[in-house]
Amino acid sequence: MEKERSAPVQGEPIAAVATPVGVGALAIVRMSGEGVFAIADRIFVGARDSGTPLSAAAGYTARFGRLYDGGTMLDEAVALVFRSPHSFTAEDMVEITCHGGPVVTKHVLQVLLDNGCRLAEPGEFTRRAFLNGRIDLLQAEAIGEMIHARSEAAYRTAVGQLKGGLSEKLDALRERLLGSCALLELELDFSEEDLEFQSRGELSEQVDGLRSEVERLVDSYQHGRLLCEGVATAIIGRPNAGKSTLLNALLGEERAIVSHMPGTTRDYIEECFVHDKTMFRLTDTAGLREAVEEIEHEGIRRSYEKIAQADLILFLLDIGEENYEEEITTIQKIVDEYPSTKLLVVANKADSTEDAGERMENIGEETGLSVLGISALHEEGLEELKREMNVMTEGLDKLHDASVLVTSMRHYEALRNAQDVLRNAGELIGEQAETELVAFELRSALDYVGEITGKVVNEEVLNLIFDRFCIGK
Repeated sequence: MEKERSAPVQGEPIAAVATPVGVGALAIVRMSGEGVFAIADRIFVGARDSGTPLSAAAGYTARFGRLYDGGTMLDEAVALVFRSPHSFTAEDMVEITCHGGPVVTKHVLQVLLDNGCRLAEPGEFTRRAFLNGRIDLLQAEAIGEMIHARSEAAYRTAVGQLKGGLSEKLDALRERLLGSCALLELELDFSEEDLEFQSRGELSEQVDGLRSEVERLVDSYQHGRLLCEGVATAIIGRPNAGKSTLLNALLGEERAIVSHMPGTTRDYIEECFVHDKTMFRLTDTAGLREAVEEIEHEGIRRSYEKIAQADLILFLLDIGEENYEEEITTIQKIVDEYPSTKLLVVANKADSTEDAGERMENIGEETGLSVLGISALHEEGLEELKREMNVMTEGLDKLHDASVLVTSMRHYEALRNAQDVLRNAGELIGEQAETELVAFELRSALDYVGEITGKVVNEEVLNLIFDRFCIGK
């Protein structure tokens, strides 16, 4: 049986290495919580003011000195003092900048642990910043998104959310919900007097307005997802069409195994690349054909799953093949089933086929789609392909007001739930339903919105969010 994890003790002194493991010029070891200045005094001696302990230093003070483990010197370092509540965690903090390298940082961290600190859990510094009210839960998640951002657009969006744009919008939305709930609660308190503190017409207008705002945020998730995750791009086609070769060429590295044997790719491979500030999340899928064995059949099933999830499909075909009627049938099927998905037909091996131009023209006429000729093996036509991918997805991941985009599935689901209960509330008001039923739906909407910023706290959700952070953040 898995042992249940105990909740971390708030305020207990914690320590961790805040910089990546490895050899570097400098590394940062940080500690936060009650008593960290006393711990620092035991291990740090200032170079010019050895008689003045670090605990006497004002906030935002940097001191140069030496670190000791008993009588043994560990390193020369800079200690930076932060005093509560003016620190990242809103607690007393000390950040020690020492020389980089795994052995140095190991010794510095160990001496902190030996002198009273506990090793921080993943994301515990940020978690304390949230629990101490310095940031809300949405901003805490934005910090994680900013660290893991793989494109300029994802970074800008995370910074916008860290500044609090989306938080302010949600707080304003929640305040309006609170106002409506308060009036309904008053009616329930005075139910025997049959008082109405707000006309049902006014309440209906307010609920409709709130629902419209929530719907706009829900609709922004499609754009927000693209900003953070990239444009989902599925490379599909027959076995041996050159899908893995194209993936490698676009990435500029040998990521997928290339073989002349059909059916080599049994499962999808997913990697990202950025072109002109747009991130594409490429998926090399198993070749589309009648599977000859169970494992390949599962790979093809997953390929169709990725097609259904794609924002852009690159349908790759070998233009040198004698017959491509099967490809045309598959293309038309995809167009019919996924009309909103962008689809680009890519004719591979165009450099080695004499009548490639004529064949491409025929395919274009039969499918009604533009056909682009490339050579994945010799990397010819790739720049034109990248430009066309950008043109086809232009606007999908570019919005002017990135601060009010929904980028997280957690936020999206909470808002969808709020949207549903507000719709129910509107219908109940129209049906002249009892006040208690309407109030229940509005209270539910209030809770769903509060879950996003952390006004309504769920310990399981907190663990899920902060476990994604690295130790030291």
